[in-house]
Amino acid sequence: MKTFSTDQLDQLKAPLSRDVVKGRKQGGRNVSYVESWHVISECNRIFGFDGWVCETLELKCVAEKARLIGEQEKPGFGVTYIARCRITVLDGMISRDGVGAGHGIDVDAGQAHESAIKEAESDAQKRALRTFGNPFGLALYDKLQTNVADPVDEQEASRQRYIAACKKKIAEFKDDDRDGILRWWHSDPERQARRDFDLNPAEVIELKGLVTAKAKLPPTGAT
Repeated sequence: MKTFSTDQLDQLKAPLSRDVVKGRKQGGRNVSYVESWHVISECNRIFGFDGWVCETLELKCVAEKARLIGEQEKPGFGVTYIARCRITVLDGMISRDGVGAGHGIDVDAGQAHESAIKEAESDAQKRALRTFGNPFGLALYDKLQTNVADPVDEQEASRQRYIAACKKKIAEFKDDDRDGILRWWHSDPERQARRDFDLNPAEVIELKGLVTAKAKLPPTGAT
């Protein structure tokens, strides 16, 4: 049975970054939300561009009436739609449904319907996706928002990802491939990468210790 990879599970469990959380007034209270473009971007990042599907299973207009719009009280229309969307991942192994509503107000009836339809589909899509984890807005349903984290320093995050990738690469070398791991460690691209990511001496020594242990060499200083 196909399941999420360890990396995907880690990303689904990760806190939601506070810098993607938006706010608005709704019903006299402040509401936190994530934008539709963000959840789509997260789907592509975590599941892959070809790893997920969104279907609109139901779309229905439930209200439409004439109304006055704005301070000038122009004649217009108010429209409400409901939608049900399904998100499917892992080649159909997992499907989640969500129901949402959208409201459109415009002097033009067609524009009001268009706005309501788009909002209803986006709302339903986000409600389906929230069940997959914090990156899709699940963290916002906790009033304390304990899984909403302050944005990380991207440069530092990139540096840590490089260190993690190095450790993974070292672990993948076979125990008898001494020449291979030493060529990799001393190669010009890796030397440059260690400089570009500004590894401090302690981090270099830690990585080199893993290399020398794998290559069964006596420990030496950082280079």
